[in-house]
Amino acid sequence: MKSKSVMRASALLGLSGLLVGSLALAQTKPEETEVWKPTPSVVTPAREAGGAPSDALVLFDGHNLDQWVSTNDKSPAGWTVAGGVVTVDKTRGNIETKRAFRDYQLHLEWRIPADITGAGQARGNSGVFLASTGPGDHGYEVQIVDSYENATYVNGQAASVYKQHPPLANASRKPGEWQAYDIVWRAPVFGADGAIARPATVTVLHNGVLVQDNATVAGETVYIGKPAYKAHGAAPIKLQAHGDPSAPISFRNIWVREIPPRP
Repeated sequence: MKSKSVMRASALLGLSGLLVGSLALAQTKPEETEVWKPTPSVVTPAREAGGAPSDALVLFDGHNLDQWVSTNDKSPAGWTVAGGVVTVDKTRGNIETKRAFRDYQLHLEWRIPADITGAGQARGNSGVFLASTGPGDHGYEVQIVDSYENATYVNGQAASVYKQHPPLANASRKPGEWQAYDIVWRAPVFGADGAIARPATVTVLHNGVLVQDNATVAGETVYIGKPAYKAHGAAPIKLQAHGDPSAPISFRNIWVREIPPRP
């Protein structure tokens, strides 16, 4: 056991340390911890929830597909635009943005038809590829499918990072109702030798519910096998025309904000 004198000495040392710390804090000016420059850029938010802020690029506003092309041959996107929405044309294949992006914030709204039929993956299947790295389904996919009372493998349900990360919750609305994804995509970084230096990450809110929380992406989406990376730069955003036999889904109100890369 410690002697009383040792215990008193320890207590005095602790008290003196507190006094020194308090004195140093008292001598610190508030201004020494204030940061004034550089000031953040001013972004005017939309008047309504889900609307495009002032610095966003509107990819679809209900009128045309001028910002999109066919993934396979880069011809004009051939999906159907009517009544302020765009509906997938499965005979025309995937579409992707004309512009390429790296890190960004994406908003898109989608709707499963109210009279949807089928089950599992054959029920309102589509997807948003956060970086399209080639024809067909090459890239990194966040799944779109009817997950309202429709069982399937959890790393393939709505808001999953397909075949990699199940969503943290099932926030699906029933068919016929509009749903929203808000996504923050951090593109992968590759070294000079083409090897992965920093993997991609993705955060997803589905109908306002956090379902992917800065999830680390293991590589490009594959249906069979293990994901892997291959070096690429900025890439388009792609929407999928899935080949399942169910009725095609629709999209509206799509916009993107480029954001600074990670330090």
